[in-house]
Amino acid sequence: MSKQSKSVLASWGRSFLAACLAQFIALGGGAFDFGADGWKAILASGIAAVVPVIIRWLNPEDASFGIGARE
Repeated sequence: MSKQSKSVLASWGRSFLAACLAQFIALGGGAFDFGADGWKAILASGIAAVVPVIIRWLNPEDASFGIGARE
């Protein structure tokens, strides 16, 4: 795996986990207090946080993460 790929995946992971944690804290309660709707909200916030990173990755003019970026 290239250095650029690792950087992109690390960025996606950080964004996803930070948003999930923020949503988890905002909902309050313990991990076992949530129903399916609570976990869906946490997952949805994680996915929403990754969208800007994916958009950046799809931009061929982005020098850091774009599809056409140099390694």
